[in-house]
Amino acid sequence: MKRRDFVRNSAVVALTPTIPSFLARSVTGAEPEGDQRILVVIQLDGGNDGMNMVVPFSDEGYARNRHGLRLHKDLLKLSPDFALHPRMQGMAEMFEDGRLGIVQGVGYPNPSRSHFESMGIWHAGDVDVQKHFGAGWLGQSLGTAPGLGAAREAVFVGKRELPVALRDRRCVATSVSKLSDFELRLKGLEIYDKETDADDITSFLRRSVSQAYASTKTFEVGSKDGVPQMPYPRSQLGERLKLTSRLIKTDCRARVYYTTQEGYDTHANQLATHSSLLGDLSASLTAFMNDLRSSGLDDRVVVMAFSEFGRRVTENSSAGTDHGTAGPVLIAGAQIQAGF
Repeated sequence: MKRRDFVRNSAVVALTPTIPSFLARSVTGAEPEGDQRILVVIQLDGGNDGMNMVVPFSDEGYARNRHGLRLHKDLLKLSPDFALHPRMQGMAEMFEDGRLGIVQGVGYPNPSRSHFESMGIWHAGDVDVQKHFGAGWLGQSLGTAPGLGAAREAVFVGKRELPVALRDRRCVATSVSKLSDFELRLKGLEIYDKETDADDITSFLRRSVSQAYASTKTFEVGSKDGVPQMPYPRSQLGERLKLTSRLIKTDCRARVYYTTQEGYDTHANQLATHSSLLGDLSASLTAFMNDLRSSGLDDRVVVMAFSEFGRRVTENSSAGTDHGTAGPVLIAGAQIQAGF
């Protein structure tokens, strides 16, 4: 092989894996197979204080153990005993609308207050620490669930390393941070799509890349049609959920989308930080669900928001809370059983 051909072929090989397989599948024009429901997971990173998110305002223990952190004004009451944080107006409306479920006190036996170990248990779906670096519960579910056909794919929306939860040898997981990622890949592929002189090796590689190139073109056009109809918060979580919405609208055929919201490790000065985080979570999730509803897709999508553990009942001397055990999990969607 000539050196020029070797360099060109190497570049094609390097580019090909960067195109997510869920995009390559979309160009075939085939109808989606089997179960078309979608799960979106939001990881609340750091240990969310569930008692100041879903506030047990009638509980004497809450008032007795929290003085500076106790919430008692402008609460968004959901029942005679529980209310949402005052900044969670959008989610309170979703609760009343039958699109929000709250699962109380979710944890695991013999809880660890370590971020690393607790998140490992959540991602593996297993308390056996030896399993925390292998397949994750979502990846395994996609790999073994009946009725999914070929659509056994997951997308992580963010800049961090692919979560263990999405890993499995029978599940294809892709990381995406912004739409411009695809645009850069498209330009690189377009160079090779226009090549005219080809030996056998180049022809073989071109066949491998042509479907990815065409599907990226399809995605580029489709994503313009998927522009959100609702305003999203200009926050990191808002942008991530907006991108998730566009990916769903372009029918990328992924069945799981996963993203994160950082900042919940509130050991000090919790009130302002936690209030801002919950306000962002509520506004971003509400915009996402309303966006999907306006597109007629909300009946296919369920959102789950969780954190690795909750916080302790008693506030600390730094106007914050320390690592606790169980906490609430939020479930949102048009087809869920809403309520507590």
